Amino acid sequence: MMGTALSRWSMSYFTAALSFLVGAQMLMVAGYGFPAMAAEAPETLVLVHMVAIGWLSLLMCGALFQFVPVLVARPLRWERLVLPAMICLLAGLTLLLAGFLQLAGVFETGISLLALAGTLLPAGFLLVVGVLGATLWGAGLPLPARFVAVGLPCVLVTAILGALFALLFSGFLPALAEIDFRTQALPVHIAMGLGGWLSFTAVGVSYRLLPMFMLSPDRERASSRAVWWGGVAALLLTALTPPIAAVLLKTGLPDATSPATVLAVLFGMACLILYGFDLAFFYRHRKRRIIELNSRAAQGAFLALALSAVLLLGLLATGTLDQHIGALLYLVAFGWLSGLGLSQLYKIVPFLTWLECYGPVMGKKPTPRVQDLVKERRGWIWFALYFLGVLAGTESLLVDQPGLFRAAAAVTLLATLAIVVELVLARRLANVPDGRRLPEGASRPRLFLPRLPLNSDKWRPQ
Repeated sequence: MMGTALSRWSMSYFTAALSFLVGAQMLMVAGYGFPAMAAEAPETLVLVHMVAIGWLSLLMCGALFQFVPVLVARPLRWERLVLPAMICLLAGLTLLLAGFLQLAGVFETGISLLALAGTLLPAGFLLVVGVLGATLWGAGLPLPARFVAVGLPCVLVTAILGALFALLFSGFLPALAEIDFRTQALPVHIAMGLGGWLSFTAVGVSYRLLPMFMLSPDRERASSRAVWWGGVAALLLTALTPPIAAVLLKTGLPDATSPATVLAVLFGMACLILYGFDLAFFYRHRKRRIIELNSRAAQGAFLALALSAVLLLGLLATGTLDQHIGALLYLVAFGWLSGLGLSQLYKIVPFLTWLECYGPVMGKKPTPRVQDLVKERRGWIWFALYFLGVLAGTESLLVDQPGLFRAAAAVTLLATLAIVVELVLARRLANVPDGRRLPEGASRPRLFLPRLPLNSDKWRPQ
């Protein structure tokens, strides 16, 4: 990483993502959307897409713009498209949320906001995929990069299906009204988004970040390759089963897709088990005996992933998946994905800040360590509080207690705000002693905007 160019706009992506996370949690505390309202209500859709696109997807994009070049040891291609991609995503998401509010009757306009969102969001994700795909194209792909390469078409499928939903709700393409989107397209939309784009890509990135931050062996293992192959098989089965079932239903043939669904679940569970073995290997064989808070906090996210798998099996066995799908998705989104995202941001933000500030004087002037930019003794309290709040929120959803859920959401909101404050303090170098904060030749980074022109070679640490 020391010779790698900093991603110019990653910090801006992270800032926007955290803003949407805090906003969504505030709405939950206020009782807006699920579980106080129906899962299919427009208010719930506002919450869902603030989290899925505004928080998780923007976070993933910002991280990939920085780390994909590291994975393949080559510079980011088409870097000038990164800012237009963010503009399209933010504008499209704003229009999407406004369109849902329009459906809820909050206001009326003569413009189809959902249709506009259905154009801008796919365009934004297409730009993201173009930049990352061009960087991956022609490079020798190590295992983590192969996970990312699978996640990119998944986000395109998710965005295209989302655009079709938006057009359907807007009254365009009336032929779509004949399709049962709830049973045929919605499962694929969710699976490709949460499972393929976000989870599968997060697994791949973790195969690089954890060994890098803990100094663990990062060679490819047979179990890691099996996770990739099994995950690809599970995603393909999940994506193809609903359309095949629809064709069989139209032709009057009996539905024989249930075995494919069972097989997809089995592949997914096998992948999670093997992934767990790989995680245990990284932690057990690390050279850094005392691991930093980001690696310790990530264990809470991995535990949430395991609990999500157990909960899914339990709901399938009892036939209550439809009844408690909200609790399962909440645990996946806030326990696994958000927990992993926040824990890694606690290291990534100080790491990039250190490179930006002290990289130009590295080896020339005394500089603080990356760990000196944060206060881990204070930070672990917030992560513990966050994961306890997520567990309490999941349990309250399982027992159908909206009031308790709002209280648990308030706990996660408090913890998230505290973690954001810690990231801001790290970005402002507030935890570094005055005498070591800014040696000659170093400059204080801006909070979330880049300081140097895009074509400046000074942006690259020496």
